[in-house]
Amino acid sequence: GGEACWALSSAKHGNGVEQLRDESNETFWQSDGPQPHLVNIQFQRKVKVSELRLYTSFKVDESYTPSCISVRIGTAHHDLQEVQVVDLKEPDGWITIRLAKPRSDDRPEAHRGSCMARDPECGGAVDFVRTHFVQLAVLS
Repeated sequence: GGEACWALSSAKHGNGVEQLRDESNETFWQSDGPQPHLVNIQFQRKVKVSELRLYTSFKVDESYTPSCISVRIGTAHHDLQEVQVVDLKEPDGWITIRLAKPRSDDRPEAHRGSCMARDPECGGAVDFVRTHFVQLAVLS
């Protein structure tokens, strides 16, 4: 994650990339704009990504907690391919989204990645106004 440039689709003042990545469970990213709600990550070189980890809490965030996460990777914005979709049921704590099989070097390579909060019941549309991700980490 430290070798990348991080960007958000939107953020409330004081709840942006810095708070998403500061390793504190007391701070968070809060989207504040039109859907979709995205975290975009661009690496300086092609990187094999094994997993994403995100921390969120339904107990604290309730309606702002995403119900579904879509992970897309590629070499540029125009060729991102969805590689994982995870349904979240009132999550509380760290969620690991594996992109490779355990004990395997078969990890997808990417110059660019995107993590999108979405609602699978609505054909991909997000059914909430804002999203809270407390922390997000990329492991290669």
